[in-house]
Amino acid sequence: MTIPFAVKDCALIAIATGEQAQNLRELKDRLAATHPGCIYYHFWGVLLRPNFNIPEYQNDFAAWAYQGLHDKTLAERFALIDPTDFDDMEALRRELIEVIDERLDDTDWIPWASANKQFHFMRSQIVVFDTGIKISEPEQLKDLISHFAVGSVFFHFIDARLRNQKRNDDFTEWLMCFGREYLPLTEKLGSVDPGFKSLVELRFQLAKVIQENLDT
Repeated sequence: MTIPFAVKDCALIAIATGEQAQNLRELKDRLAATHPGCIYYHFWGVLLRPNFNIPEYQNDFAAWAYQGLHDKTLAERFALIDPTDFDDMEALRRELIEVIDERLDDTDWIPWASANKQFHFMRSQIVVFDTGIKISEPEQLKDLISHFAVGSVFFHFIDARLRNQKRNDDFTEWLMCFGREYLPLTEKLGSVDPGFKSLVELRFQLAKVIQENLDT
């Protein structure tokens, strides 16, 4: 008997680390040693909190490079980093440092931020809530997915990929329990890239994929 899919919701708690950077070299030094939870927060945490950054700079490093350092070139390089391309936070850390090194090699000066625009490293702690919703059959998922809270989308599709050694989302792991009938759907879910999307946009895309594949 297949275990029902228990729908969870979540929130990210921001924890101040006391680490900060005022220039690009300090940012590199702090990045090299900071807790991986900081990197997670400054990339993925943007999705779960009110975000007043310029839309094209969807992670905190890109936004700070643009708004704090006034370095559009660096901001654009940071903005192009898709965190889903990396197996873990350590690989993402190495990419960030490499981008900084390349920028430092490109310029004769070290970009500085004003005293009131330092980059403050925050660490995230995820808090998970049980919504009480349980889904017994895939057909129910088709009807309910578009009504999921954005925290549920984050937990089951984004955070799940970081929790799962096979980098599968929770929907895929559950559908695989029903046999090969749902293999085309799991393959389509695996092709959905959560990078560069809001959670509302991601929810819409997931609902579209699930509904189209379960209607066939």
